[in-house]
Amino acid sequence: MRRLRNVKIVATLGPSSSDYETIKALFEAGADVFRLNMSHGSHEEQAARHAIIRRIEAETGRPIAILADLQGPKLRVGTFARGSEELEEGAAFRFDLDPAEGDASRVCLPHREIFAALEPGATLLVNDGKIRLKVEDCGADFADCKVTTGGTISNRKGVNVPDVVLPLAALSDKDRADLEFACELGVDWLALSFVQRPEDVEEARGLAKGRAAILSKIEKPAAVNAYPAILAASDGIMVARGDLGVELPVHSVPPIQKRLVRGARAAAKPVIVATQMLESMIESPMPTRAEVSDVATAIYEGADAVMLSAESAAGQYPVEAVRTMDNVAKSVESDPTYRQVIEASRRVERTSIADGIVAAAREIAEATDIHAICCFSQSGRTASLVARERPNVPIIALSPVTATLRRLCLTWGVHCVLTDAIERFKMAVVSAARAARDYGFATEKDQIVVTAGVPFNVKGTTNILRVAPCDERLIFRTDPE
Repeated sequence: MRRLRNVKIVATLGPSSSDYETIKALFEAGADVFRLNMSHGSHEEQAARHAIIRRIEAETGRPIAILADLQGPKLRVGTFARGSEELEEGAAFRFDLDPAEGDASRVCLPHREIFAALEPGATLLVNDGKIRLKVEDCGADFADCKVTTGGTISNRKGVNVPDVVLPLAALSDKDRADLEFACELGVDWLALSFVQRPEDVEEARGLAKGRAAILSKIEKPAAVNAYPAILAASDGIMVARGDLGVELPVHSVPPIQKRLVRGARAAAKPVIVATQMLESMIESPMPTRAEVSDVATAIYEGADAVMLSAESAAGQYPVEAVRTMDNVAKSVESDPTYRQVIEASRRVERTSIADGIVAAAREIAEATDIHAICCFSQSGRTASLVARERPNVPIIALSPVTATLRRLCLTWGVHCVLTDAIERFKMAVVSAARAARDYGFATEKDQIVVTAGVPFNVKGTTNILRVAPCDERLIFRTDPE
């Protein structure tokens, strides 16, 4: 199955989308990547979903990426004697380590690390920022606060601490168990929550041991501030706008999104824009115009992928949500303004032979009648570099490594094809021509650009660019051994 768009669609699986028929329908509607949310569902349920995805992959002959999203540490208050209390603006309220049930004046906050990091003037947010408190005095086991925005506080509501870097690892004990389970299961990407520093990414990478690529979720102010270092340590990025919008002023999120997307693109690493993209479709078969515009904006920015969360996991219209995203993407990408925006944002610092090869491939494709750029790659890096150029022709990634192709399913514009190991460049050109014809990107009368590295099957050796006919007879007649 050939996709007629470049941006990829990530669909989260859940109660509304756990059976074979629904997951197959999601794939046929346009989902390229399936997200397993480790915050919900048992290991047995996630394993069953994984098995269905791999069954669909085998049936369709098209690689499908699976992303396991780790929960991250959850900071929550304790319980209240009456279940909930009303906090009035201007009132005093204390958080402490006392496990006794709370009342209108205090509650337990069982996270000693928070108290260790707090300073007077810091802000505490409760229940997704609906309640705001300012720290006036604090110590190793308490924080005396003033309520600046009141509301109802109840049992085990979440707490955000936007002003400080917390001395907490991004991986809880649950996350470590989930990470090992997901890697053994065979997922392609691990999404890491609660990232604050590049060391968080390196810890996850050490535990994954190369079994999955690491995608960092940017959802905290500390991660925004340390973004260049976090990006360098990561294989991909997720712009997690939900938590960003809680911990930062909501009006600051759009420009941050643009910076994060551009940074990831410049690094040739895939970036997902996520959270509440088609939120109303949880209960409605039609999105709002604002939601459609939000999805379109991410695509115009050059994001590699857009993501559905509850819309496909727990909503009433999961397939319709994917189909809506697919239609929006096709509409945007067919707009002449889209190419103008994408090309205007192409700012790349080229420092290697591979950088030069892929830039030349894109320029040749734009200047002549080329129908596809075909990349042979062991690690997927060459295809990622071509995708960074955002060419106006399809990108075909060919590799004998299934894991590489699955990971590339998250990358803009890349169509993944499994090949046999190649030893000679002539056969690489032949394989590329066959793939371009078989998947409907070109005919025998057309030409393609082929990039590869010699010696073959060695990472990081991209050093050849060839303009080739799709007619195999011409290839054998004109190409050297």
